[in-house]
Amino acid sequence: MNLEWKRRLAHGRRTLCLAAAAAALLAGLSGLTMGAKPPPGAPPQSGYLAGQLLVAAPAMRDPRFVRTVIFMVSHDAGGAMGLVVNRSLGIVPLMSLLKGLGKEEEVPGEIRVHYGGPVEPKFGFVLHTADYVRDGTLVVNGRVALTRNLDILRAIAAGKGPRASLFTFGYAGWGPGQLENELKAKAWVTAPADEKIIFDDKLETKWKRAMARRGIDL
Repeated sequence: MNLEWKRRLAHGRRTLCLAAAAAALLAGLSGLTMGAKPPPGAPPQSGYLAGQLLVAAPAMRDPRFVRTVIFMVSHDAGGAMGLVVNRSLGIVPLMSLLKGLGKEEEVPGEIRVHYGGPVEPKFGFVLHTADYVRDGTLVVNGRVALTRNLDILRAIAAGKGPRASLFTFGYAGWGPGQLENELKAKAWVTAPADEKIIFDDKLETKWKRAMARRGIDL
């Protein structure tokens, strides 16, 4: 992850930060604090992968990424950042998640928690459709956005949130030129983003469906 992303993720307010491992979160949701919000968005640049799917090639041997599908949130000369969308950690009540943040609120519903990647596992992210945009929301490609403001959880609980969403802890990050080298080594393939692949709960088929989209024009 490039230094600018780390700087921006280390500052801010009214956002989600996990101070315990994902296992501890699912067991008790203790230790949540407020963290940083995403940087302002910018139009994807030619030759970069923001807004696309990064799919682990069959030859991928890194256990953190075997058969993963990653939605690319940011990619430029300074590095890249994305969220794994096909690894679930479990389902927790929304009320418990808010309680872990120190918010004693009676809210209905549950939320599935996903493994977003190995970097900064203390940070929480909500990837969602771009029909929900608030202060600090990063709109990636006009259809998919990223929000780390705590209010999005309240909106989801109240039925006023985005049409579709995916909650993760951690992210996948690459420094300058690192992802490009991995692509040259054929560790990854790319595919156009698809809302169903990103947001539906059919996790066991997401990798195959993403691989099948490789031949579609980006």
